[in-house]
Amino acid sequence: MKLVFNQTDLMNSVNIVMKAIPGKTTMPILQCIMIDASRSRILFTGNDMELGIETEVKGTIIESGKIALDAKILSDIVRKLPNNEVTIVTDDKYTATITCEKAKFVIPGKSGEDFAYLPTIETRASVTISQFSLKELIRQTIFSIAVNENNKLMTGELFEIKNNVLRVVSLDGHRIAIRNLELKDSCPDLKVVVPGKTLSEISKIISGEGSELVTINFSSNYILFEFDQTVVLSRLIEGEYFQIDQMLSSDYDTKIELNRQEFISCIDRATLLVRESDKMPVIMDITDNGMNIQITTPLGSMNESMGVIKTGKDIVIGFNPRLLLDALRVIDDESVTLYFVNAKAPCFIRDDKNTYIYLILPVNISR
Repeated sequence: MKLVFNQTDLMNSVNIVMKAIPGKTTMPILQCIMIDASRSRILFTGNDMELGIETEVKGTIIESGKIALDAKILSDIVRKLPNNEVTIVTDDKYTATITCEKAKFVIPGKSGEDFAYLPTIETRASVTISQFSLKELIRQTIFSIAVNENNKLMTGELFEIKNNVLRVVSLDGHRIAIRNLELKDSCPDLKVVVPGKTLSEISKIISGEGSELVTINFSSNYILFEFDQTVVLSRLIEGEYFQIDQMLSSDYDTKIELNRQEFISCIDRATLLVRESDKMPVIMDITDNGMNIQITTPLGSMNESMGVIKTGKDIVIGFNPRLLLDALRVIDDESVTLYFVNAKAPCFIRDDKNTYIYLILPVNISR
C-alpha cells in the first residue's frame, strides 16, 4: 500500500477517529486505527465496540491496501510532522514507513483481520438537522448527566421524538435539563438513550455551521450520525428512561424575570468564598423590593442585591451555586424567567415556548 496525504488533512482525520480509541483494553487491535484504501477511497476507522467512527480521508492512492496502526503512535508522529506532503508505505510484513520532507518513521502494524469494522444497522427512523442545532442541543444539556455509573441511564441522554418534536433530556439526580427542537421533516415517535460520551465526542467533531447538516439514524440497538465525510456509530443504553413529565409542573407561586448576565456575575462573586470541599448554598431572598443574594462560608460572607420583576409571593430559597451557573451559562437569552412553588420544591428556568427547561432542586436552609 502506498498513500499520499497533506499533513493537515491527515492530522484532522486521525484526530476524528482517535475519539473512538479506548484508553485501556484487553484487545490490542482496538487501540489501532484501521487504514483501508482497498476500494478507491481512503477510510480511517476507530472502534472501541461501544463507539465507532469512520471517516473518509483526502489523499491519493498510489497502491491500494489496508493496515492497522497503533493510534497513539500514529497520532504523535503525524502531529509532529511538517505541514507538507506525507507518504505512508506498507510492505507484506505489515510494516509502515511514514515520510515527510527529511523525516522518516518505520513502525510495526497489524493485518487488521481481527479489526472490528462498524456493523451494518437496520434503520427504523432518521432525521436531518443542522450541525449547529445538534451542537447546541448537546451543549445545553450535556452538563447535567451523571459522571459516575451507579445508574447507567443517568450517564446518557434521552432522545425522544414525539409529534415531530425532538426532545433531549439529561439528569443527574439534582437537576434536569431539557431542550426541544421542532423538526422540519416528519418522523415516527421513538425513544432512545444515547451515551453521554458519544454526544460529547460528536460535539467536538461537528463544525457547528448552520448550513451543514447531520443525519441521525435510529435502530433498535444503535444510533448512527452521518455528517461531512464521517460516520459515528454508537450503541444505545438499554433500559426505560425516567418518567420526568410528572415533575414538570407549570404551577408556581413566585415568578421572577431578571438579567441573565447580571445574575451569573452575582452568583460567580458569591462562589469566591466557596472552597471545592464546601457545600454552602447561595440563598436567594426574593421580595417586592428585589432579590438579595447571600452566602456564608468559613472564608467569610457576601451579600448583594439585584433588581428583578417579581410576580407572586415572597420566598427565601437556597441552591448549590454551581447548579445554577451551569444552567444559566448555556442559555443564550438576555433575560431569564425563574419559577418557584416553595422553598423545598424545584425551581424551573424556562422560556415561554418551552424551548429549554431547567429544573434545579433546592438545598435545605435554616432561617
